[in-house]
Amino acid sequence: MSGSQADVVSAAEAARHALAALEGGTPVALVTVVRAPVDDAVGRRLVVSAEEVRGALGSAELDERAVEYAREALAARSCGTRELELSGGSWTLYVEPQHAVPELLIVGAGHIGQALSRFAALLGFRVTILDDRPEFASHERFPEATRLLVVSYEDPFRDVVVGPDTCVVLVTRGHKYDYDCILQLLSMEAPPAYLGMIGSRRRVRATFEALVRDGVDRERLGPVHAPIGLDIGAETPEEIALAIAAELVAVRRGGSGGRLSERERVLDRVAPARGTEQRGE
Repeated sequence: MSGSQADVVSAAEAARHALAALEGGTPVALVTVVRAPVDDAVGRRLVVSAEEVRGALGSAELDERAVEYAREALAARSCGTRELELSGGSWTLYVEPQHAVPELLIVGAGHIGQALSRFAALLGFRVTILDDRPEFASHERFPEATRLLVVSYEDPFRDVVVGPDTCVVLVTRGHKYDYDCILQLLSMEAPPAYLGMIGSRRRVRATFEALVRDGVDRERLGPVHAPIGLDIGAETPEEIALAIAAELVAVRRGGSGGRLSERERVLDRVAPARGTEQRGE
């Protein structure tokens, strides 16, 4: 559906759509006119989703270009201004996509889960803690968590929605619990955006062997990050949590997880090592 000239999107309505998107609803991009050849066009808005357009900016041509910019911003998850020249003059649009705040389910409320919760909250995740021990899944231990749920590991996700944008980290106290959780997650129609499991090579192998033995396809296990985290030589719970948080960011942003200094090799460009000048390195 497209907007019409009669459509007016108020600031309050735009805010409602943005809030709904942030809380897990349909992602939208807000387009606002910040400079226009006519004064009364400044402040007009569009609310654009993948399926719908609300509002109008002043002309069919302008609306068409604005919708194009909005859907590009939704795909790229980036905001900014767009300058364009139309027959009536110059326009500046501000485009701001709104997506749900990323959610991280931490299954296991031990020391690593506790440290990871703090890192994840700083990174902008909405954190949910799941554990079968009430004394561990407490607000005193996890003051930054949005939700704390005491669950049975036989059915840990009964009261949570695991969607395609959800990240799940398994830091339980035993591979039997890892097995139960992974089996349920892999049986869901849409797997989570990230699924990682802590453990030594032996623990991960035991869990994978049990899953394969019980009929889980190798292809479904391939996306599981196990052992979890980037290799930074982590030993303490805080260091392990940092390694997990770094991998979450790398997956979310498309990073490789390698060292930037080795990739960019700035020193080699500024002051090449002896013997490399002649080879053109």
